[in-house]
Amino acid sequence: MKTVIIKYNAGNVQSVMYALDRIGVSYELTDDEATIRAADKVIFPGVGEASTAMAYLRERGLDLLIPSLKQPVLGTCVGMQLMCRHSEENDTTCMGIFDIDVRRFPASAGKVPHTGWNSIHSLTGPLTEGLPPEAYVYFVHSYAADVCPSTTAVCNYGRPFSAMLQRDNFYAAQFHAEISGNVGQRILENFLKL
Repeated sequence: MKTVIIKYNAGNVQSVMYALDRIGVSYELTDDEATIRAADKVIFPGVGEASTAMAYLRERGLDLLIPSLKQPVLGTCVGMQLMCRHSEENDTTCMGIFDIDVRRFPASAGKVPHTGWNSIHSLTGPLTEGLPPEAYVYFVHSYAADVCPSTTAVCNYGRPFSAMLQRDNFYAAQFHAEISGNVGQRILENFLKL
């Protein structure tokens, strides 16, 4: 099995690499179109700001490549947000894989960014197989996608939001699966088994 991590200017790639190392999966970090298209699984991680990340993707044609992929694709954190239609973060048009907008948490939610461990519920879909009904995962974000028909896990922080999404071969997690302990490892393993 050939797994690639998409290389772009959004951080946290190192912790994804460590997580794959821990479960014994080989991978390649790349922004090469042919290599990405030839992969069996594609991971699209991210930490950063939406408009800067989208500009980088557009410069390299990755904004058109990613939505056209046919193999399983997993976006995490900012990667998930960029797979949505639009982000309020600097009024950013994103890739539109998921037909939902990403909105900033209201001040009434409490501390923003939403940082730390929180539970996810209403779990559906293959990536959540084997998880407890209320699984705890690690978040760091100020923006989140609304709950929608593609939602496969929900978290509450000031409002319910999509902790996970799925449409066809595209999967996404708002939290950092790579640093979410056994739950995160199970999600990654489930993705790699697709």
